[in-house]
Amino acid sequence: MVLNADIGSAIWQDTHVPAEQRVADLLQRMTLEEKVAQLYGVWVGIDATEGEVAPHQHDMAAAPVDWDELIRSGLGQLTRPFGTAPVDPLLGAKGLAESQRQIMAAGRFGIPALVHEECLTGLAAWQATVFPSPLCWAASFDPELVERMGALIGRSMRRLGVHQGLAPVLDVARDMRWGRVEETMGEDPHLVGTIGSAYVRGLESSGIVSTLKHFVGYSASRAGRNLAPVSAGPREIADVFLPPFEMALRAGARSVMNSYTDTDGVPAAGDPALLTSLLRETFGFSGTVVADYFSVAFLQTLHSVAGSPAEAAALALEAGIDVELPTVACYGEPLVEAVRAGSVDEALVDRALRRVLLQKCELGLLDPGWSPDSPAVLDGEVSLDPEESRAVAGELARRSVVLLANDGALPLRAGARLAVVGPRADTAEAMLGCYSFPMHVGVHHPDVPVGVDIPTIADALRKAPEAFDVLVAEGCPVLGGDDEGIEAAVQAAAGADVVVAVLGDKAGLFGNGTSGEGCDAVDLRLPGRQEELLEALLATGKPVVLVLLSGRPYELSRQIDRLAAVVCGFFPGEEGGPAIADVLSGRVSPSGRLPVSFPQAGASQPSTYLASPLGRKTDVSTVDPTPLFPFGHGLGYGAATWTGVRAVGGPAWDTDGTSEVEVELRNDTDREVTEVVQVYLHDPVAEVVRPVQALVAARRVDLAPGAAATVRFTLHADLTSFTGRDGHRIVEPGEVELRVGASSADVREVLRFTLGGGRRTVGVDRRLHPHSVVEQSGA
Repeated sequence: MVLNADIGSAIWQDTHVPAEQRVADLLQRMTLEEKVAQLYGVWVGIDATEGEVAPHQHDMAAAPVDWDELIRSGLGQLTRPFGTAPVDPLLGAKGLAESQRQIMAAGRFGIPALVHEECLTGLAAWQATVFPSPLCWAASFDPELVERMGALIGRSMRRLGVHQGLAPVLDVARDMRWGRVEETMGEDPHLVGTIGSAYVRGLESSGIVSTLKHFVGYSASRAGRNLAPVSAGPREIADVFLPPFEMALRAGARSVMNSYTDTDGVPAAGDPALLTSLLRETFGFSGTVVADYFSVAFLQTLHSVAGSPAEAAALALEAGIDVELPTVACYGEPLVEAVRAGSVDEALVDRALRRVLLQKCELGLLDPGWSPDSPAVLDGEVSLDPEESRAVAGELARRSVVLLANDGALPLRAGARLAVVGPRADTAEAMLGCYSFPMHVGVHHPDVPVGVDIPTIADALRKAPEAFDVLVAEGCPVLGGDDEGIEAAVQAAAGADVVVAVLGDKAGLFGNGTSGEGCDAVDLRLPGRQEELLEALLATGKPVVLVLLSGRPYELSRQIDRLAAVVCGFFPGEEGGPAIADVLSGRVSPSGRLPVSFPQAGASQPSTYLASPLGRKTDVSTVDPTPLFPFGHGLGYGAATWTGVRAVGGPAWDTDGTSEVEVELRNDTDREVTEVVQVYLHDPVAEVVRPVQALVAARRVDLAPGAAATVRFTLHADLTSFTGRDGHRIVEPGEVELRVGASSADVREVLRFTLGGGRRTVGVDRRLHPHSVVEQSGA
C-alpha cells in the first residue's frame, strides 16, 4: 500500500489494534471530502441505452465520469464490475485489480473500494453457475442444501475479488401478481426466514458480506404493482415482514438494503424509525445499510419528500443509509456542500463512515499488506461453473420440483411417444429467473454466447435413457403467436402417446418479460395465448402432462380436472431441464412442496394462506379464496405412511417453556419417498385477530424403501408469540393447537395444548427457530 509522506505510520494501520481504535484514528485524519467519498459507490459502464437492469436507470444515468477526478479523494464501493456487461472472468479480475490499484494510489490513505455484485441465483457474472431461483430453494424445504449453495456462490465471488453480495431477498410474498414473487422464498415468514438464513450462513461462511433486502414491506405494494405504495399496518409488518430479517440477522448477515417503497407516506430510505431506531437500536444491527439502487435520489425524484439532491442526502443519511448505491448522485458534492453550509451535521457523516470503515477493516481492506490481486489473478485461471456447483444446482433443482396432481400418467412409460410442446419446451431461458446473468444482462448482448450449458426439457427428454420418441412444437410464444402455431402443436399431439405441455413465464425486467422486476400481472391466468394452447391440446383427447416453468403460481381451475398431471418447476436453473426430465421419467421421485398457494377460480385473488377467519371462505361473499393447491402441498410417486403423531409430556405448556411433538413415519413402498412434516399453530382465541394457522416448524425426511423415521420437534412458547394491542410482542396464556400434517390443508393430527403461566412480553431475543431431529431406522 503506497501512502503519501504526510500519513506515515499510524494506529489505523496496526492490525494488532482493535478495529474500533483503528477506525477512530483513521476517521479523525480524514478531510470532509475523503469522508464522503467512502459513502458512495460508482457504477462504471452504466448506460441509458443498452437496456435497464435497475429502475429508472435511463433517468439516473449520468454523463461519463472523469475517473481520475472521481477517485482523487478515495472511493467507497465499485458497483458490479462483472455484472454490468459480459466480461471474461479472468480479464475482469485483472481489470478489477488494476482499478483497485488506481483507487489506492489516488487517495492519501490508499484505501481500496469494497466491491459488490448481485448473487440471487448465483454470482451474476458471465460463465457463472445459474442456480435455481429462491422459490425453488423454498420448495426444497432443505436449508442444509441451500447453505451449501450459498457457500459455493460466496467462494466464486471471493475468487474474483468481490466482497459483498446483494442477496437474499427476504420479502414475504403477499400478492402473486407482483412480478418479483420469483425472487422471494414464498408466502410464509417462517419458511422465508429459515431458508434465507441458510443462504446467509453459506454466503458469509465464504467471507462474503450478505445483504438482506428489501427492508421492509416491499412485497406488500398495492395491487401487486412494483414500487407502489405499501398498505400494511404495524402489526402486519411486525408479524409477517420482520421475522425473516430477524432470523437472517442472527445468521450473521452484515449488510441490509432498504425498500424502495413508502409505508403510510414515509419512504423507507428516509425513515429513521425503521433504519435506525428499529434496525440499529432494537435489533442491535452493527453492519452497513446500503441504498437500493438510486433510492436516495428517489426521495426527490419519485417520493417528492426532498427538494434537491442535498436534501435527499440529508434525509437518507439521517435515516441511517450509510452507502449510496449504485453510483454517486446525492452523497457526493451535494452532501459536502450541505455539511459546509451547516444544513447537515458532520456527525452524521462520521456515523456512517465509522460503519463503512469498520466493515472494510473487518474485510482486511485497511491492512497494510492487502493486495488487489484476487486468487483468480494470482493463479491465472478461474472457472465459475465447476462440477461441484453444477452438481449442487442439479440436486437443488431435483429436490424442488413439485408434483401438484397425477392421475397415474407419471412416471412416463419408457419408449413412449412424446409431444413436447409449448413456449418453454425447448428454450434455455425457460430455466432462468430475472436476476440470472443471461436474463438480467445477457439479453442486452445477443451476440455474446450464454456462457454456461443449459439443457432444455426437450433436450433432456431426447437424451433420457428411457428412449422416448420426442417430437417438439412451440405452439405459441409466451406472449403472442398465431393459429398456425397452435394447430402445429395439435398435430404433434395427435400422433403422441402423451403430451408434455411446457408453459409458463419469460423472466425479464421492466416489461421485457411476464415475470420479474417491473413485470407485474393484471391477473393470474397463463400469459398470452398459452391457456388457449392448453385447451387445444386437451381437446385432442391425449393425456396432457402440464409442466409449469414460472415465477409465480397461475390459475388452472378450468383445466385441472382434465389434466393427466401437473408439475411445477418455477425457475430451476441451469440443471433444471435434466432435473425435470428425471422426475417425469421416474428416475427421481418428486419431493418439492409449494412455498406459494395456487389460486382457485378467480384469477386476481391476492390472498395467501396466512388469512384470518374473514379472509377465508364465508357465507357473506360470493368470492371463494380457497386455493386450488395449498401452501405446503406436493405429491410423490409413493407416500410415507404416518404411523403416529403425539405430544410428548402431555397438553401442559408453560408460556416460558417448551413442548415436544413426535411424528413417526414409515416407507412401505419399493422406492424412496419424501415427506415434509409441517407443524402449524392455531390460536383459537387471542386479543387480536390472527391467521387461522401459521407454520412454526417443518422438517424434510427422505426415506429409503422399508425405512422408518421418528421426527422430534421441540417448540418454545416464543413461537406462539404475536404483536398485541399495545404494540408489544406477547406470549398469551390459553388454549392453542398444533396442526401436524403434510400441507396447510392436509392435517394428519391436531394436538391441543394449554399455555399456562403468566402473559409474557418477549423481545428480539425470543426463540425464532424450533429444534428438530430425525432418527432413521430399518432399510
